[in-house]
Parts: sequence; C-alpha cells; structure tokens
Amino acid sequence: MEDTAKYLIHASVTADGVVERSDVVGAVFGQTEGLLGDDLDLRDLQQGSKIGRIDVEIDSENGQSFGQITIASSLDKVETAILAAALESITRVGPCQAHAEVIDIEDVRSAKRREVVDRAKELLSEAFDDSVMTSREILEEVRESVRVEDITEYHGLPAGPRVADSDAIVVVEGRADILTLLRYGIKNGVAVEGTNVPDDVADLTENRTVTAFLDGDRGGELILRELAQVGNVDYVAFAPPGRSVEDLARHEVMSALRGKVPYDAVAGDTDVRSTVAATDGSSTPAPEPPSDPRTESPETTDAPATPSSAVGERTDDPAPEDRSDGTEANRDETANGEGSDTGGVDASVDSDTDTDADDGGSQSSLPPEPKSLREHVAEVIGESSGLVRLLDADLDPLAEVEQSAAFDALVDADRVPYAVVVDGELDQRLLDVAAQRGIDHVVARSTGEFVKKPVDVRVRTAAQLQRANP
Repeated sequence: MEDTAKYLIHASVTADGVVERSDVVGAVFGQTEGLLGDDLDLRDLQQGSKIGRIDVEIDSENGQSFGQITIASSLDKVETAILAAALESITRVGPCQAHAEVIDIEDVRSAKRREVVDRAKELLSEAFDDSVMTSREILEEVRESVRVEDITEYHGLPAGPRVADSDAIVVVEGRADILTLLRYGIKNGVAVEGTNVPDDVADLTENRTVTAFLDGDRGGELILRELAQVGNVDYVAFAPPGRSVEDLARHEVMSALRGKVPYDAVAGDTDVRSTVAATDGSSTPAPEPPSDPRTESPETTDAPATPSSAVGERTDDPAPEDRSDGTEANRDETANGEGSDTGGVDASVDSDTDTDADDGGSQSSLPPEPKSLREHVAEVIGESSGLVRLLDADLDPLAEVEQSAAFDALVDADRVPYAVVVDGELDQRLLDVAAQRGIDHVVARSTGEFVKKPVDVRVRTAAQLQRANP
C-alpha cells in the first residue's frame, strides 16, 4: 500500500485512562461504521486496497493515554479529507472518554516530486558535463575507431595491416604501441611482445627496411640489442626518456620517427638512447662522423646536398648509384625513406602518415620551411602571392595552391592540416569546410561577413597576428 498511497492522514488521540492499540483500532472502525455511507466504509475501502492498515502508537502516563494514528490513502483529495474528518468523531476508546484530532494530511507525491527535482538537478549538473562532443572530437573518435579496428596479427604477433606487404616496417614493443601507431595512421608496425624477439620478426627484418621504435627506458635498449643480434636493424628511434611509445601524442611520434638515426652509427655505443638523442638534434653533441671531404664544408654540414627527411642520415654514405650491387642500392633508397618524414613508416597506407611525397608537384615547389606561423604569413600574404598554404602540426607545409582552389584543396587534403594561410578574403564557405575537417587555425588577408563562426577554429587576419606577436 505504501507504494501506491497518495496521502498519509496523521491524527492524535487522547484517552482518559489506560488503553491499548487494539482499543484505538476498534474505536476507529466501530465509530466510523455507517457514518459516511457504503462508498466510504473503512472496512470496504481497506479490502479494496483504497486504505492501508491503521498504524497506532500509544503510550500511557499518569492514568492517561496519548497516541498517534497514521492511515495511508489512495483516494482523491476530497475523499481523503472526508475520511480524515470522520476520525475526529471518535469520542470513546474502550471504556474511556477520548478525543481525536487530525494533525496533518501529507501529500506523498510532493515528497517524491522534491526528490525527483533534486535528483534532476544533480544529473543536469554532473551527467552532461563530459558528454557534449565537438565536431572535431566526433571526427577524431570515428577516425580512431577505424584505425584501431585495422589491427591484425603477423604470426600471432600484434601488427598493422600493411606489415606483410610493405617494404619498410616499424618494430615496437607491445600491442599498445601498435594501437598508438594505427591511431596516427602508421599501418606497417609489428610488436615483439617482450625482450625475447620472436624468430618470425627476426626473419621479417632480413628483407625489409627496419626502424626500431622503442620505449625510452632500459627495456627498449635491451630489445634493440637482441633485435640487432638476431635480425637486421636499419634505423633506431626512441621515445623521450622515461616515456613509452603508447603514451606519446601524434606530434611526438612523428618527431621521434623523423629523428631516427642509422643503426650503424650507434651500434657500438653503450648508451644508445643518449646517442640517438644527440644525433637527432638535442643539446648533447652528436657523435662525430667519419672524416669525409664533403662533411668538412660548412655548407654540407648545415644543409645536405640531397634533400632527405631521415634525420641523422650519414653524409659519408655513398650515393645509391655508386654501389656495385644494384639490389643493395635499391635497399638503401628505401632505408633513406625517399623523402619520407618517418623513414620506416609506410607512407602510402594512410592519409595521416607524415610524408613529403604527398602532393608531389606542389611540395617540390614549396619554399624553405619557415619556423613560425608569422613567417608563413609573411611569405604568403605579405608578398601578395595569391596562394593558400596548408600546414601540419609542426608548421611544415603540406600543400600550396592558388587562392581560387582553396576550397577543393581543403576538401581533398589527405592529411588534415593544422593551420591554413590564405592570401585573400576568408568567406563562410571556406570557414565551414575548415571547421568540418578539424583545422585549428586560419590566417587570412581579410575576413568576410560570417553568418555563423565555429568555436573550434581560431580565425585571425594577418594584421591581427602581427599585433598579437610583435
């Protein structure tokens, strides 16, 4: 009855003598019988579950009895009020004179309403805080789910889908590292699953260009040493000291792979991690390369004669055409990455893989890479080039097109640009596609009138950028 009750009738009873609970219940039924007609007879209402059981609490003191009567009712307001008033007609309880008075009629539903309102406030303030996703988060989540679903096995080991047919592979430690690579578009990774390098991985390294990408700890060095003993390693890259590959952000993964060094250059070092860090451009001096006339020239040291994105490439290696064995020359070209930022990363398998080979014609015509967004703006807008330049997260140029082709360039870009520099007016159509692709920054010569301005894209003019960064 408590679950269906709408109201609770609370009444007090006083008797001039000592009475028991049963006396009070008997008085309620006896003195209200026939008082309200057949439709409101207490016994019939109780049998029909319209009235709950009559609860009585009574105490006696100094020859008098005092108590409380509680009756649950599922009748409507009017019928409940009439029933409550009928309780006050009680004049005797047992052999004693008595008086009953209704104290309150409690609306059970109002208490439930208060609970509902309080709980709704809690849910509104807590449950919806982290559930609202921006357009960019939705796009990234969908992309990530697709890439994670691509994880496969190579002879029982976690691997990307392109390990079997790619001419270059990236060897990492565990399954979590493979998932990280897939999340960032690198599909040619394979995991050794511990310090004991499997024979299948060792055999795989015999005829592939191999980049060992390992955690920045002692375990990573041990895996590298064993891998070098049982297989062939062409390049080495480490996560930052004390960190794992699985914990790195996209730009950190790409930076580490671009900073790989040839294994032959560090094979004899006792602290390979420090050597790799020094060779890839850290503050520690790099190992001095073998003497070579070309390396003694400042021009050759500062800028290699042949462009190559494999950081740490040795300048004293003979050119591919100088090798007597044509097969080995082809292998060396593959090891050097053919202009790929990651060297050992399969650049053809995913749109998010860093590669300088994308947009081949337009990339080759790009000017030297500026170091800041302001320099890009100065080159594109300051010189009135009439161009649009797409930049990645490291502010490296991805593509450069005419301003009239800006919309199509953003729609068709394989890799999502981090920033876009437009030598012209930024209109609503171009801003919308930038927001849809998840671009963070757009800098234009001027801006038009926007009906809506996405909050995820930071829009500035060249003049505003100059004022913000004097």
